[in-house]
Amino acid sequence: MLRQVLHVGLRTSFHALGRFVAGHAVFFASAPVLLSILLGASFSRYRVEGDVESLLAPKHSLAKIEGNLVESLFPVNRSKHALYSDLQTPGRYGRVIVTARRGSVLDPVHLDTILQLHRRIYQMQVTVPAMTVGSGSFNYSFSYLCLPDDRNICIVDDIIRAMEEIQSARTSNRSVPVLRYPITQLADGRQAYIGHQLGGVQGWGPGGAVRVQGTGVKGEGVRSAKAVQLTYYLHSRSGLMDRVAGQWEKAFCAELKLFGSLHPKLGLYPSTSSSLRSDFQFSSVLARRPLLASLGVCGVLAILCCSMRDCVRSKPWLGMLALLSVTLSGLTAAGILNLTGATYNSTYLGIPFVMLGHGLFGSFEMLSSWRRTREDQHVKERVASVFEDIMLRFSGSTMIHLMTLGLAASPLTNMEAVRLFCRTAALAITISYIYMLSFYSSCLVFTGYLETRYRHGCFCRRVPKPDRLDSKPAWYRCLMYTRYQDETQSTNIPHGVGHTHVPNPSLTHVETRTENSSGVSGHTASAIETHSPPEIHLTTPTELHPQDSHFLLGCVRRCYGDWITNTYVKPFVVLLYLVYISFGLMGFLQVTQGSDPSALVAMDTATVLYTRAQQRYFSSYSPVIGFYIYESAPYWNASVQRDLLEYAKGFQRISWLEAYLDYLSDRNESTSQPRENFTRTLRHSFLRAPQFAHFADDIIFAERGQGEEPDVAASRIFLVAKTTENKREEMSVLLDTLRRLSLTSRVRFLIFNPSFVYLDRYATAVSSPLRHSLLAVLFLLGLSSLVVVEPLVSLWLGLTLLSVQFGVLGFMTLWGVEMDCVSVLSLISALGHSADCSGPLLCGFASGRGESRTRWVRLALERHGVPSLQTLVCYSAALVPVCSVRSNLTRTLFRCLLLTAGCSALHTLAFLPTLLTFLPPSKTKDHRLGRDGQRQEVECVEMNDSTRVVDQITTV
Repeated sequence: MLRQVLHVGLRTSFHALGRFVAGHAVFFASAPVLLSILLGASFSRYRVEGDVESLLAPKHSLAKIEGNLVESLFPVNRSKHALYSDLQTPGRYGRVIVTARRGSVLDPVHLDTILQLHRRIYQMQVTVPAMTVGSGSFNYSFSYLCLPDDRNICIVDDIIRAMEEIQSARTSNRSVPVLRYPITQLADGRQAYIGHQLGGVQGWGPGGAVRVQGTGVKGEGVRSAKAVQLTYYLHSRSGLMDRVAGQWEKAFCAELKLFGSLHPKLGLYPSTSSSLRSDFQFSSVLARRPLLASLGVCGVLAILCCSMRDCVRSKPWLGMLALLSVTLSGLTAAGILNLTGATYNSTYLGIPFVMLGHGLFGSFEMLSSWRRTREDQHVKERVASVFEDIMLRFSGSTMIHLMTLGLAASPLTNMEAVRLFCRTAALAITISYIYMLSFYSSCLVFTGYLETRYRHGCFCRRVPKPDRLDSKPAWYRCLMYTRYQDETQSTNIPHGVGHTHVPNPSLTHVETRTENSSGVSGHTASAIETHSPPEIHLTTPTELHPQDSHFLLGCVRRCYGDWITNTYVKPFVVLLYLVYISFGLMGFLQVTQGSDPSALVAMDTATVLYTRAQQRYFSSYSPVIGFYIYESAPYWNASVQRDLLEYAKGFQRISWLEAYLDYLSDRNESTSQPRENFTRTLRHSFLRAPQFAHFADDIIFAERGQGEEPDVAASRIFLVAKTTENKREEMSVLLDTLRRLSLTSRVRFLIFNPSFVYLDRYATAVSSPLRHSLLAVLFLLGLSSLVVVEPLVSLWLGLTLLSVQFGVLGFMTLWGVEMDCVSVLSLISALGHSADCSGPLLCGFASGRGESRTRWVRLALERHGVPSLQTLVCYSAALVPVCSVRSNLTRTLFRCLLLTAGCSALHTLAFLPTLLTFLPPSKTKDHRLGRDGQRQEVECVEMNDSTRVVDQITTV
């Protein structure tokens, strides 16, 4: 009872709202335009997000907490040269991979050229104007900007020192020192890890045999190498120095480009700290023209979808105005974002398509409902009837959009890119809904007045009367073709009491109960009846109907509706659905996470080229992992030493503890000593040796008391794992394994690398917004089934949303799309899109009473399947130009959104129409009959008022 009362109240409210909008059409048409223009002027405050890590990395993760602890113990900015990471090194830096197109980078010619490049970069200067007027400008070189060591000397890569030693030996005709891999020994006796500085290595095996790259053991001699990687770390101590460092990075890339043109035998692949940010945002620049092309293609198809053979009923401008309404709402949302200080990023490229799908479907539904209204009514009444008919369903689908996007935009979302996208998309959907009620509805009013005055739907020219039209040329008669007056006369024939003859079969048997006379009073109904068993005689298919001149509607009515509900077609549709589920399950079981930020940047950019070279030549070893012991531990204890050595077993190690134990063994001293002796030898003997002095940065001592040796309060060692091509997946597994080990170890330790902030709990952070949104939609459907929607409709819609999501997720995996933030954004928006397409069809089918399932499925397809088909056609065509953008982000967006449109089309136009013919809800006849068992009809007696048909009086 509550459901019926609330349903009637909402429909009545929307009916009143429709009358109000139609009565003030000029205001509601002009206000959105003026507001959009005013807010569009705020683009002077347009800002782009500069922190890519905050967007693409989980906002709250254990890796960030560990990073803060590590920063407090061993400043990461001072440890960048040791704590190597591929793309996520903090701070400012310039990095280049140099490859030899022929031969080895260690050949004399190539080695001299690489050292020449190093000297040019070292001496390169950038000119920065002074902050004060009249102070001139200043030149800064790398020696001023570099990251210094304890002796205030610029930190350079160890491979540079090794190559300088080789060059010096060749120049003085001395024997060339042996370069070992991945850990080599420099001239000062210090051991250095060069696994991430020398790539494509072939080593000398036993008996002079050649080992392929990366298969050698620790300390093997290097025979040749295909690539060398050089990194130049900058120290940005203040805002001014950060600006100077940014200028230096630009000069660094320009210098490498010039040097590469002068030395074509070498390949140069630069990367800086700002490369990832600029290449990530470059996708938006590349997508500008394709987005304009998408609007153009969508506009043309929208015009065609709104056109009819009948020039009076044809409303092509409504298609363009629907697109204009979406554009104005997007401009208004962008203006609000600019005024509130929000920033933009490339993931916002998906928001126009979310708005487009929702806005186009609402406009096509309104136009379809308009064509079902009684043409003899006033325009205001027809608009009110349209609001009463479709706004409840359209508001429900809008609520589903806002629920899914709103929950994903809540603080529960751990991915900042997802949260910002959903927040902006929810704002845009809200404004689009308001503009659909105001701007587009006002445009519908204006086109309604054109139809009332017999004006051409495209040229707004009054259509001549038939007698004057016969004297015109054939092309003019074709252009001004209309059956408006003929159909009006044909509908004036009174019907007999014993039968029902309806001029438009798509509007047959729409029940209008006398106790709810305001329900559908504006829509065409030939009889207000109470149902009974006698057979109902319908018009023949060959009879002309007003809406048959619409191509898609005519195809659905005459062909597709009968074909999809055919008894012999249903088994094949069910089989197709089983195939759909099977392939979806196949892809669902192969879902992989895409935590690599370089997979979301534009193609053919510095980041992509650098990443490819990195994977080709430097994939044998992982980034350097810091193993931090953050509490005081009894290092002198033999069992603790064994545990620490066991933890590091299987890794390439740069360990002060292992070097110190070897140092004690070389001095024939016991490694298990009292604490004082162990610490005294460590401080006063081991760390003062030149070859071990660099280990002083890895140990923190804590004073105990006067006259006592201090404790080792914290320390660190560096580990490097052997990896294969699936480098990031193996790093994620290694991270989880070492963390589990830290929970059971006697020694309290943690591991950290700057790249861990992208890997840590990435799958959970990415997938949780999707799960929350899906649960929110199911909860909303369950709640609405208690007060607004019939329970079976909510059940069917929930199952449809799950099925569409399952299919999109499975098929996108089979198409090579990983689970990253962009694909999750597309999946979240797919919930609302599939609800737009399938919700009205289910509601239309469930609202019917009497007759057969097949008849109501056909009727629901005519009324709601055609707007869904029009939306999907325009939406899919708008996606086509996006696939031409050379960007990984837009490729992922295109594939996910296209799969969303395809799966929604399959469910709306094939699966649901077939399944509803033999699954609940059933179509039971209403047995509330009169005493004589016959139904009672209400006939309309109509009068002609020159050119219009006026509803005069109703009798029973």
